[in-house]
Amino acid sequence: MSTPKPTFDTDARLRWVESISRLLDSQFRVPGTTWRFGLDPIMSLIPVVGGIPSLAVSGILILTMMRHGASGNLVVRMALNVLLDTIFGAIPIIGNIFDFAYKANDKNVRLLRAHYAEGKYQGSGKGLFAVVAIVFLLLAGGVVWGGIELFTWLYHQAQHLL
Repeated sequence: MSTPKPTFDTDARLRWVESISRLLDSQFRVPGTTWRFGLDPIMSLIPVVGGIPSLAVSGILILTMMRHGASGNLVVRMALNVLLDTIFGAIPIIGNIFDFAYKANDKNVRLLRAHYAEGKYQGSGKGLFAVVAIVFLLLAGGVVWGGIELFTWLYHQAQHLL
């Protein structure tokens, strides 16, 4: 007798992914509107380092999704969503507005839900783990390096003014 195939809603780990995604992207609502936002755009208000926690959590969410049935193609699409969110989110002022509008984690959960609904959750995606982890580490390192370079440049500019 075969066991029934799991669904997105019956897997506690995937429900956890969905709740963390909601916290990052759409937990709060602007009063009197349907406009939603989460902790991601709030954290991005902190210059340079504000995007690092969001990137780390997004990476953990993708790795969790990989371990629970996301195909390689789906993982690449999810990683591109997070990459786009991280790159544009790092731009001062415009990035803050972008973070409020572009909800990469919510998009990724919707992609995984559709993947499950279509019955395509057979692969574990474990083969992509190292590649995705390296890309996220390089991206995080690039953000830190860019922040240090920006701080150094601003410091030298301030020294010239004094």
